[in-house]
Amino acid sequence: MSNAVPLRRAVSADRAGIEALLRRHETSSMFPLVNLRDATMRGQGARMQVWVAPGIAGMVGLTDRGMLVPQWPQGDWTALRALEGCRVSGIVGPADQVGALRTAMGWGDALLRHASDEPGFRLTLADLVVPDCDGWTLHDVDEDVETVTRWRAAYQTEVFAMDAATAARTAAAEVARWIAIRSHRLLRHRGVAVALSGFNAVLPEVVQVGGVYVPPDRRGQGQARRVVGLHLAEARAAGVDRAVLFAASEAAARAYAALGFLPEGRMGLALFHSPQEVTE
Repeated sequence: MSNAVPLRRAVSADRAGIEALLRRHETSSMFPLVNLRDATMRGQGARMQVWVAPGIAGMVGLTDRGMLVPQWPQGDWTALRALEGCRVSGIVGPADQVGALRTAMGWGDALLRHASDEPGFRLTLADLVVPDCDGWTLHDVDEDVETVTRWRAAYQTEVFAMDAATAARTAAAEVARWIAIRSHRLLRHRGVAVALSGFNAVLPEVVQVGGVYVPPDRRGQGQARRVVGLHLAEARAAGVDRAVLFAASEAAARAYAALGFLPEGRMGLALFHSPQEVTE
């Protein structure tokens, strides 16, 4: 790493420059943007510690959960010696940057418990196409905690290959948090729960859709399109201007395109079996 462009620890005076960088790449920067609101820029206990490249041409954040969140186009990932000793549980960001970072750090496939590379989409909510939802209604998650928790555990098992006990425990904690921040909505058809939508990153003007779930026996019936469409219509009515998301399958991509979403970029996610230490 001796020839790397040096990263330095960010300071409060860098905040505006970091946000400007992230806003230029908003679709793939929602996680660092949301975390930046609470970042102290230094020391332990911060929601996100931040390092920047010269001229704030790039940034790397490390959240309190050990997730690296890079946004450094044309970045020199050997420069991560500035993070030496930090422990990393995963990486989420632009797919090409996630791949390049893993290669530079020597974090190969054998270390991964999950990896994905998904197409991104972006929508100005004025252009949202809400499908026919006669008979479908949105509800607060706390109206049916048992169903939502069961669905979330199934999602964790299906998508992230979690064992059943871990998935159930994780799901219970996540659903409790969703209820506290009102980030997710349950779709019912004539009283029967059929789908779930969520926002996994929220700013006053933009939301990121994530964690959409339709149980297997309800798939292929337009439920994902309806639940996301109604959820975004609610957000638009509350003053949100735009939305971003990433599609986990071709079927999901078709559903989102039908709502008016346009393709933009790709998002990568890498989760490790155990935390990896950044070394020289």
